[in-house]
Amino acid sequence: MSGSPALAAPIAQPISAGLVAALVGYASTFALVLAGFVAVGASPAQAASGLLAVCVVKGLLAILLSARTRLPISIAWSTPGAALLVATGTFAGGFPVAVGAFLTAAGLVVLAGLVRPFGRAVERIPLPLASAMLAGILLPLCLAPAQAVMVEPALALPIVVTWAVALRVARPFAVPLAVVVTGVIVVATSPLPIADLAALAPRPVFVAPAFTLEATIGLALPLFLVTMASQNVPGLAVLAANGYRPDAGPIFVATGIASAIASVAGGHLVNLAAITAALCAGPDAHPDPGRRWIAAAAAGAAYVVLGLGAGIAAAFIAATPPILIEAVAGLALVASLGAAIGAALANEDARLPALVTFLVTASGAAFLGIGAPFWGLLAGGAMMGVLRAGR
Repeated sequence: MSGSPALAAPIAQPISAGLVAALVGYASTFALVLAGFVAVGASPAQAASGLLAVCVVKGLLAILLSARTRLPISIAWSTPGAALLVATGTFAGGFPVAVGAFLTAAGLVVLAGLVRPFGRAVERIPLPLASAMLAGILLPLCLAPAQAVMVEPALALPIVVTWAVALRVARPFAVPLAVVVTGVIVVATSPLPIADLAALAPRPVFVAPAFTLEATIGLALPLFLVTMASQNVPGLAVLAANGYRPDAGPIFVATGIASAIASVAGGHLVNLAAITAALCAGPDAHPDPGRRWIAAAAAGAAYVVLGLGAGIAAAFIAATPPILIEAVAGLALVASLGAAIGAALANEDARLPALVTFLVTASGAAFLGIGAPFWGLLAGGAMMGVLRAGR
């Protein structure tokens, strides 16, 4: 009997690491994901369905890939993609058009996995331009906390202060703690409608996709690009840094197919985790690299369970003043904005094209019905071409 704790500890360690990764990943950005669905025209029921879909699909995929490869393949929803949805807004035709764009983006991910020259071409998009586009998408959201403090100081200031203090004492839980404080404020000011528990049960709402050229260029293509550049490629880098080098092609195909399945119920892209992946692939998950896949699988199982609370999460968002949701989402993205700006400006030769990309994207200006991220990347690429041709 004395040896049983020693036998249990190796299993308990990766399981606990996976649970922490899932809780941090979910609590940090679920509000942003729901806000993104609403921004592109989803009803509360459709937004809850989309959250349920991405949680279940990414959880099951993480379990499948990790168990099959014995590698810590962590799967997440596209956080930059959710920010893009908030920045893009509704297209003519409403949420079905957005779902069509989700399905198109998923198809492009599958194509990147099957046609390796295409996948490599996407991976070769200059990092400064991709990072600048992401920074331009994130900037308006990251301004929201300051704006919320100015408009509703009594409500927003406790959230921001909690986040700032938690950064010092418990950095991974800074945003989740800010979400908890937000929940306390919401319950104190406008109680959640939890009397009818049946209404909060998770229900998939199937959405027939509609396809338009404007949504394909203005949403599907930028969604694909930011997901590949800001999630899949960094996710592979995290794995490589910890000694894992999986074949990227099958992973892209699997995440693309999973994303297409999720889109039927209103979900957007799932992809390799970039930030929480380090919790599952690093030595803290397990001293033996061959056992760390258990952490990624445990995180996947936790995401499936968390997805069952999508209805409650949607009710929480519906009861929360939009300015507070934007503030919490902005706090969750501050670190990502800093990293994106740093990567965009690191290369002096590409700094000016990156700035052009950033400014055009951050302007939010749409042209011909196509959103600013596409034009930002195009403008930055044109500027880079002009400067290189001049040399």
